[in-house]
Amino acid sequence: MGFRSPRSYTLLSVGAAVSTMVIKLAAWRLTGSVGLYSDALESLVNLAAALGAFWALTLAARPADREHNYGHFKAEYFSSGLESALIVLAALLILQSAFGRLLNPQPLQQVGLGLMLSLLATALNGLVAVLLLRASRRFDSITLRADGQHLLTDVWTSLGVVVSLVLVPLTGLTVLDPLVAIAVAANILFTGWQLLRETASGLMDRSLAEPDQQRLARLLAARSGDQVAFHAVRTRVAGSRRFVSLHVLVPGHWSVQRGHDFCSALEHDIAAALPRSHVLTHLEPIEDPSAWNDDGFQWDGDQVAARGSASR
Repeated sequence: MGFRSPRSYTLLSVGAAVSTMVIKLAAWRLTGSVGLYSDALESLVNLAAALGAFWALTLAARPADREHNYGHFKAEYFSSGLESALIVLAALLILQSAFGRLLNPQPLQQVGLGLMLSLLATALNGLVAVLLLRASRRFDSITLRADGQHLLTDVWTSLGVVVSLVLVPLTGLTVLDPLVAIAVAANILFTGWQLLRETASGLMDRSLAEPDQQRLARLLAARSGDQVAFHAVRTRVAGSRRFVSLHVLVPGHWSVQRGHDFCSALEHDIAAALPRSHVLTHLEPIEDPSAWNDDGFQWDGDQVAARGSASR
């Protein structure tokens, strides 16, 4: 199953969130399980997150304009930030209900039917989570990755609730139901913290991932030599886009046309090695001492091999 854009996958996520929320709420009403109630609340978070993801990806797809020369790609981080906040809110609501039930345990009703409904919702979430995570790699989208990871977390927490539904009737320990809900809340909080860290890292203009930096280093090392060097290499990531800037040092006797052609070919090669990249080069004569003023670092072949990357 495949769609042409990340936004189409968010619509799939919206549909799954609505369906699983209805199923889990029905299971909760039938059984009275606070564990199922916590699971249903997380599906409500899934719905809000999917709607936020659709908005963010719609905004991120807009072309660059006068006020946003580099495009709107960072809008994806607003979606993952919103999802982090909603996850924390859901966890607090779950903890409130769980502690109340912990102080006042109650027997569960119609466990068999509730169990079947919970397993149905879990299977649906698992399928959509796999599709979203595959799509996140295809489109290199933090929004789809966050949504997929959240749904996958929902699958594991749902399985925990299912275990409690089985154990409570077998053991007669009604206290297991709120204890599982508390464990679900802790797991949700952990997921929210991870998403929040990734969102903050993206908003702080983090550099390319290490494998991408190594790929860039190898490409530049292959083009370095006695007459060509590189320095002031900088990279950053904004949503699904990569940005690379660097100074290209060539002999001063080269013609403007030759230097331009070399930089154009280099930009093309970098963009091919790092898809969805915006590459900016600055041409300088290698004989000019001021060309080495940026941290005094010359990115030639030997230094690339020793250091790996000059990306900051």
